[in-house]
Amino acid sequence: MVFFTCNACGESLKKSQVDKHVSVCRACQVLSCIDCGKDFWGDDYKSHVKCISEDQKYGGKGYEAKANKGVIKQQQWIQIIQEAINKPDINPKLKDVLSQVTSYENVPRKKAKFQNWMKNSLRIFNCDLQDQVWEIFSAAISSEVEEQVKERKKNKRERKEERQKKNKKKQTEYNSKEEEKNGEIASAERQKKKRKREAEQHVEDKKTNKLKKHKREEPEEEQHQSSFESLTSPGGPSLEDQQEDSNSNGKFNWKGTIKAILQQSPPEGLTIKRLRKKVLAAYYSFCKDGNYKSEEQLFSLFNKKLNNPKFKILKDKVRLVK
Repeated sequence: MVFFTCNACGESLKKSQVDKHVSVCRACQVLSCIDCGKDFWGDDYKSHVKCISEDQKYGGKGYEAKANKGVIKQQQWIQIIQEAINKPDINPKLKDVLSQVTSYENVPRKKAKFQNWMKNSLRIFNCDLQDQVWEIFSAAISSEVEEQVKERKKNKRERKEERQKKNKKKQTEYNSKEEEKNGEIASAERQKKKRKREAEQHVEDKKTNKLKKHKREEPEEEQHQSSFESLTSPGGPSLEDQQEDSNSNGKFNWKGTIKAILQQSPPEGLTIKRLRKKVLAAYYSFCKDGNYKSEEQLFSLFNKKLNNPKFKILKDKVRLVK
């Protein structure tokens, strides 16, 4: 709201109080705006509708005023009223009333309050004139409502588009992270499987090399002769008998061979390592060049056959159960 100071008596006045003050203070010729300090002679003050705010006045050089919704609406109203005033066929009395209305701020927007305001502020009691002025104001209100609806729709559409963009960006970033994470997991799994295969192959090669070295150190004839001599004695089946049984069946008799070796061993039995060595020697003698199993597979098969009620394992020694 604009405030003036009378240069004659120094009284502070609202814009709506100026006319009444001029009729009382005969020496009042100049009015000064309190906010901007500008002087207005005669009726020039009526054109001073809007002035700077305190924030603009004391805000400094880089101050930027924020848009006031109330001020914007008031300007829209004044614009519509000004268009009505500029019409050539407008009633002069109505034109004069509209000119007075433009000098006021915060004009009521309800019909009953607006008519009451015209009676109290403008001293207009003619109902027809009040209705004519209200028609112009109601057109301004309708225009304002339409503008508000358009603005809300526009803001809603912009917010929706902004949310869609943010969601799309988040989804893209999430998918990218998931793909990267899945790729890292798959790569780690491949590396893990590769290391496992290499370790298994290394163990297999190591056992194969050890078996080949063992074969080179002990000629095949000496292995067979030592095996037969150590197992040939009365009181039980010999290894030759077990090999004959194996040949008749076409398969190596693991249990029979283990039993025959243990029968010819001392009462306390043999160590698992020594027993396995003798059994494998008999196995290689039986299979000759037809052995296609690895050392790991033979060890596993030997341990499986050793797990039998007829054989008793105590610590690292094996003996027959009597």
